[in-house]
Amino acid sequence: MIHSSPITFCISTYNNLPYLKLAIESVRKNSYFKDAPFIIHAENCTDGTNEWLLENRDAYKLTLLIEPETIQVRGIGGGMNVCADHVETEYIMFLHSDFYVSENWDIECLQEHEKYQAPTWIFSYRIEPDMFGNGQSRHGTVIVPKDVFGAYHDDFNAIAFEEWAKEFTRDNNIKIPKTEGVSGLIKKKDWDRIGGNDPQFAPTSWEDIDLFLRMRNEGYNFVLTTKSLVWHFGARGSHRLEENNGQSDIRQKTAEEVNQLKFYKKWGGVPKFDKYGVIEGITK
Repeated sequence: MIHSSPITFCISTYNNLPYLKLAIESVRKNSYFKDAPFIIHAENCTDGTNEWLLENRDAYKLTLLIEPETIQVRGIGGGMNVCADHVETEYIMFLHSDFYVSENWDIECLQEHEKYQAPTWIFSYRIEPDMFGNGQSRHGTVIVPKDVFGAYHDDFNAIAFEEWAKEFTRDNNIKIPKTEGVSGLIKKKDWDRIGGNDPQFAPTSWEDIDLFLRMRNEGYNFVLTTKSLVWHFGARGSHRLEENNGQSDIRQKTAEEVNQLKFYKKWGGVPKFDKYGVIEGITK
């Protein structure tokens, strides 16, 4: 059944085609709003992403924003801004290209969002494989061994995950005041009001901490719910472990160091986090 959608789905991607295919497939298969507008921003892709998107645009009903060669790299944060500028619905649902969404992930976020009057960002709970070898779960993310559902695009057991996700979302009703990157649902007007991601943190790292601090200072609510669940392949869009023999990409490492200094200069100190790991202020 097709439902008129108040939501636009948005993905920004860079050279992540095998996972992007799974993400797009899962959104069209498992969303409540199966026919919702769906924007894909592809930046500087050289792995066949642009060609595949053009070939499959109509099949998946995609709006494409392809930038084959940007001089000033936007990164995921900047790509989110580009996507948001093209959204015409009341809500934006951001997700990454290394996600696989479970059934009704979108409507569960929307129903939770409707409970709040103040500006609010609703986040999905995450399940992800233990890509860094520490096995340590955290608030909002459950880490599982690689062999539970698979860890890569070519061994992922989507059917097993979907069945497990049905049980998890049915049996759990936990809400915590936490950010967890995306997937996340926010009103377009509230995204625009805060100004989106700060482009000085392109191409990656620290832009989310900066954004969450600005939102917190403006009284935005953060809610993470177990009723909306996504699989996160982990580190495919930033650290890019498969391409670097299990090590973080040099672009990621460099950006983390440079942007940490930029954050310090912007805010005059280092971030202070609450018990859930959400930034709550600055330590001078």
